[in-house]
Amino acid sequence: MQESPATVTRSPSPAGVKPFRFHTSLVLQESTGLRAATLPTLLKLLHTVPDSSVYYHTHYFLLQHHYLTPEPTNDFAYWVSEVLRETLLGEQLASIDTMEHATLQSLRQTITGAIERYLEAHPTARVKFVSEGQEFFFMKAVHVILPTPYAVSTLLEFAQALERVSVQSIYFHVFDARLRLSQPTNDFARWMTDQLGLKRLGEEVARLDPYTQTLETLRATLLALIRQELGLQ
Repeated sequence: MQESPATVTRSPSPAGVKPFRFHTSLVLQESTGLRAATLPTLLKLLHTVPDSSVYYHTHYFLLQHHYLTPEPTNDFAYWVSEVLRETLLGEQLASIDTMEHATLQSLRQTITGAIERYLEAHPTARVKFVSEGQEFFFMKAVHVILPTPYAVSTLLEFAQALERVSVQSIYFHVFDARLRLSQPTNDFARWMTDQLGLKRLGEEVARLDPYTQTLETLRATLLALIRQELGLQ
């Protein structure tokens, strides 16, 4: 779905309400030049790679496969399980709840902590390595943020725009927002609470777990909550 200047019913902005501008982002891939053939090397590099690399390997995967349910797990868990064949650690990394972390640094510490504990309990994993070409190649994400044609001032206008924006826009305002704001909320919930005064709706939107559903399902869930608030269903 592409952003387009389709018709949105406009009404005068309520006094004191700051319009919500929908944005979208292009996530470009860039190599860091770093790679790991062993678990200790993966751990060492995980301590030093930029946050944009941690983001790429824990979030960009979700955007690439947004149509799958459940979405694939993070790249670290996949490599450890499917390439290095350390299934137990892979399961531990896959079970990390990304929603619990408002910052990439917190998420990084949880991942490295799990690997450190595993290496202490399984010393033989230290000497296990993969063949050339199967190494973990660290990538990083470069964001290009772009405005869409949609700026809305009422909940009805918001719903109409939400029906039309691309999944990349939803991803930006829900996934990226939590990391930008460093708090357990998203752009939609903040605007509903702070600008429209819809605290209950804002709390419901903030509680949605975007990691357990596709982006299209998330769109549908958001629209259902808004229509209920508007008394349209």
